[in-house]
Amino acid sequence: MSLRLALALVLLAAPAAYSQQRGATSAQATVERAARVYAKIRTLRATFSQTITNPLTRSTATSRGEILQRVPGELSVRFTEPAGDRIVSDGKALWVYLPSSTPGQVIKTHSDPGGGPAPDIVSWFLNDPTRRYAMADGGAAVVDGHATRVVHLVPRDSTLPFTKATVWVDDDDALLRQVETTDFNGVVRRITILTLVPNAAVDPRAFEFRVPKGVRVVDHM
Repeated sequence: MSLRLALALVLLAAPAAYSQQRGATSAQATVERAARVYAKIRTLRATFSQTITNPLTRSTATSRGEILQRVPGELSVRFTEPAGDRIVSDGKALWVYLPSSTPGQVIKTHSDPGGGPAPDIVSWFLNDPTRRYAMADGGAAVVDGHATRVVHLVPRDSTLPFTKATVWVDDDDALLRQVETTDFNGVVRRITILTLVPNAAVDPRAFEFRVPKGVRVVDHM
């Protein structure tokens, strides 16, 4: 190979290598900024829509609801579609009550993939993200009127319940506006945040779960 041809190949390759490095750096900076913002949030109130696509059954399910959270460990997810479904963590136990799909029972457990009583999805993405993920910039996108930066995540942490994820981080306030995960069976879960109020006033009673009359408790503790 001539020296001139070798130099030409280096010059052609350099922009692509630089672009990949710049993209990774940009993605990391975006996620780390979001992590700093969420570290200051003690309570949260949000409404959401969720779509779950299962390639094995060729089905898609949608739901909506409200999330209340109080750090650490307290969580309330109240579904409006399907109405009556609830997920509650009182800081000691996690209650999963889904009468729309499994009527007559509630599951009670202590553990979750994030290591605590509450299935804190945000912590999966923003707790020590540089160590836990390889990141790639996915460009700009608009989510429900919010300008966001898209970041693709591939877990380095095998305890996480998905093989890949994408987060949409708000350009203005660095809050997550949308998240998407793909699990080990190829099931894709996309959660879009419709409204979000950080450090909102929350009623402590929202984190209490009372077993409905006639409902059996399946204890996994």
